[in-house]
Amino acid sequence: MARFIVVSNRVGVPEGGARAGGLEVAIRPALKRRGGVWFGWNGKVTNDEPAPVETVQQDNVSYVTIGLRKDDYEEFYNGFANRVLWPILHYRLDLAEFNRRDLGGYRRVNEYFANGLAKILRDDDVVWVHDYHLIPLAKALRARGHKNRIGFFLHIPCPPPEILTALPNHEQLIPALGAYDVIGFQTETDAGNICRYFTNECDFDRVDDDTFLIEGRSVRVGVYPVGVETEAFARLARRAVGTDFVRGVLDSLSGRAMIIGVDRLDYSKGIPERMNAFERYLANFPDGRGKVTYLQITPRSRSDIPEYADIGRVVGETVGRINGAYGEASWTPVRYVNKAHSRTALAGLYRAARAALVTPLRDGMNLVAKEFVAAQNPDDPGVLILSRFAGAADECTGALLVNPYDSEGVGQAIHRALTMPLEERCGRQAVNFKALTQNDLTRWAERFLGTLDHPPAAAMVPARAVGVR
Repeated sequence: MARFIVVSNRVGVPEGGARAGGLEVAIRPALKRRGGVWFGWNGKVTNDEPAPVETVQQDNVSYVTIGLRKDDYEEFYNGFANRVLWPILHYRLDLAEFNRRDLGGYRRVNEYFANGLAKILRDDDVVWVHDYHLIPLAKALRARGHKNRIGFFLHIPCPPPEILTALPNHEQLIPALGAYDVIGFQTETDAGNICRYFTNECDFDRVDDDTFLIEGRSVRVGVYPVGVETEAFARLARRAVGTDFVRGVLDSLSGRAMIIGVDRLDYSKGIPERMNAFERYLANFPDGRGKVTYLQITPRSRSDIPEYADIGRVVGETVGRINGAYGEASWTPVRYVNKAHSRTALAGLYRAARAALVTPLRDGMNLVAKEFVAAQNPDDPGVLILSRFAGAADECTGALLVNPYDSEGVGQAIHRALTMPLEERCGRQAVNFKALTQNDLTRWAERFLGTLDHPPAAAMVPARAVGVR
C-alpha cells in the first residue's frame, strides 16, 4: 500500500494541552487511521539557518518538521499568507497589503518545503497538501520530477474570479493549482469559483463539469465539506457537562441561560458585529435582561499583525460598552475570555448552552457550528444561530440562518432561540445531527482520498500547450 503523506504549514505534533486548531482536528484522525507522515513547519523561528529536519515517531505516524528563518517567517507567514491571501480569499480586498518582497518570501518558502519533502518522498507516496500557505507546492515538486498523486484541500473560502483577479500576480499563483491531481473545496460555490477562474483566466481544457486536462493530466475539482467526529464528540460532551469546570461555570450563572461563541480573534469571524447584535437584543427585548449571559471565548492569534491588534481593541471596547450600559452588580451580560480551552471543556460548555452564536462574515466551513450540534442533548437541545456565509450553512439547515451584517436580524434570532418551544428545538437539532452523521470526519477524508487514490483513465487527447502560466 502506498505511503500517505500529509503536508501543512504547521505540523500538529502531539503535545496535549489546549484545544487544537481546526485543521489539526480535521487531519489527525485520518492520519492515525491510515498511518504515514505529517510534514511541515515546527513553529520555530531562528535568526540563522534553521535546525536540521526533526522527526518524532508516535504509533504509526512520523511527524517530520522543518524550521524557518525569521525573514522567511515574516515574508511568507505574516506577510503574503496572512496579509494578502487570507483577506482576499475571505472577500476582504480592503485589508490586503501586497508587496513583492512578501510574494518572493512566499515562493521561497514553498521551494524550501519542496526541497525538504523531496528528500523523503518515494515514487508511490500519495501526498495531501493543505491550505492556502502551500498553493504552489505541487508545481515545485513537479519541477523536481515527482509524478506522485498529489491532492490539495483549501480549508477557507475561494472567492469568485472577480475577486481572485484583484490579487497581484494572480496569473502566476492561482493557476499553479493545476499541478495538483485533486483540488478539494468546502462548498459547491467555492469549487464553482475556481472552475470559472480556470476556464476564464487560464484557458485550461475542460473535460466535464469537474475535470480539466492540464499538461496531459486529468485534474479533478471536488466538493468535500469537512465534518467532525460526530458520535465521539457527542460522547465527550455527555461526560464533560458533568465535570467540575462546567459545573462551576453553570453555578456562576445562577440559573441564567447561556449563549456561547467560540472563535479565534480574527476579523473574518464577525465578533464585533455579533456583539452589536447581542446589544440590539438587550435593547429590543428588555425582558431578557438579567436572564441570559453571553460567553465569548476568543483566543488571540497573529497578534503581531496590526489588523488583529485592531480587531482585539474593537472587541474589547464593544464588550465594555455593553456591560457598562446593561450590566448590574449581580449580572454581567457579556463574559469575554481570551484563553484557549480544551476540547473537553468546550464540549461540556456547548452542551450546557441554550444557544450558540456562530456568525462569521465569511468562513470556509466552521467546525464550531458542527461541534455545537454534535454536543447537544437531543431531549433538550440548544439552538444554533449560524451565518449564511459559513460553509456549514449548506448542511446545518436546521439552524437559524442569519445575515451577520444585520444586527437587528441577529438580535431577533437570539430572542427566537431563547424562547423557542422544545418541540421545535428538537426538530431542528434532529435535522442538523442527521446531516453531521451522514458526513462525519471519517467520510470527508475517505471521499477525498478515494478520489486521490484512484486516478481517472488516461486522457485520450493531448493537452493544449497552455500549462500553468
